[in-house]
Amino acid sequence: MSGARTPSNRIVIRALRRIGLAGVLLLPLLLLGGLFRPLFAQQDPTGEWSPRFDEDQRERLAGAEIGDYLGLPLNEAGRLRAESWSAALVELPENQCRQHGSDYGWRGPSQLSIWKEVDPATQKVIAFHTHLSAYHAEQTIWMDGRPHPPEYAAHTWAGFSTGHWEGDILVVNTTHLKENWLGLNGVPRSDLATASAHIMRHGNWLTVAAITYDPVYLTEPLIRTVDFIYNPQSQMAPWPCESVDEVDRPAGLVPHYLPGQNPWLDEFARRYRVPVEATRGGAETMYPEYQPKVARMPLPPPLPKKSAPASK
Repeated sequence: MSGARTPSNRIVIRALRRIGLAGVLLLPLLLLGGLFRPLFAQQDPTGEWSPRFDEDQRERLAGAEIGDYLGLPLNEAGRLRAESWSAALVELPENQCRQHGSDYGWRGPSQLSIWKEVDPATQKVIAFHTHLSAYHAEQTIWMDGRPHPPEYAAHTWAGFSTGHWEGDILVVNTTHLKENWLGLNGVPRSDLATASAHIMRHGNWLTVAAITYDPVYLTEPLIRTVDFIYNPQSQMAPWPCESVDEVDRPAGLVPHYLPGQNPWLDEFARRYRVPVEATRGGAETMYPEYQPKVARMPLPPPLPKKSAPASK
């Protein structure tokens, strides 16, 4: 009979009698709270976002200046490679449409679009996708628990990324990055580097803390942040890019400077009257305790003033 009390039914009834009516009413709420609590904590980062330049404006809009490695934890190998860099490198056809790495790409003057991929059967988020207007750079952040591929798998500009939630912060871990740069002044980043990003939404503001770990060129993690503001009416323009021969060079010539022959390395220090030693960077220059040491360093001579054009 449908109304018969089976042994399991009797156990449930006794339990309900012990906890009373208040417990019966509270139980569904506890179950629902345990089931949906993670969803309440997460802050959905999807949407259209426009960059803000409240910090590092000069670097992000005009590009970092040659010889400016302040606040970068470069080792000797990274510094030597940066000092040999020539800006003419970006004129080479293979570099004209070269994407920034996904760890550095956040910092460009780019519109940002984020959307999610949802499993139609379970309605669970499989991945978040990001698209930056500069160079059409895209990144897929897998949220379904899949493992990272083996070390010998192909490396790309975006790398391979997985994500998970820590409270209301979307934490992204990236491996398999192709060799790239950390600034358009020659600061290098190797293909052994890994990266993480903490994507934090606060209403109409989005903050991304991007961290690069490079055992080849950095002695400590490099942490930089960037802000975006919600802009649902924005329309992202396409980025058509076609490589051409801009400069007639002998085949195989790669612009560079040999050690000690780059004539522009002290221009930044002389323009802003910063000690040359400090501009060489290193982990020490990242911390406020370095300021008293800078105060005791000699300043370089200023750049000569440009003469005014003669009046006619």
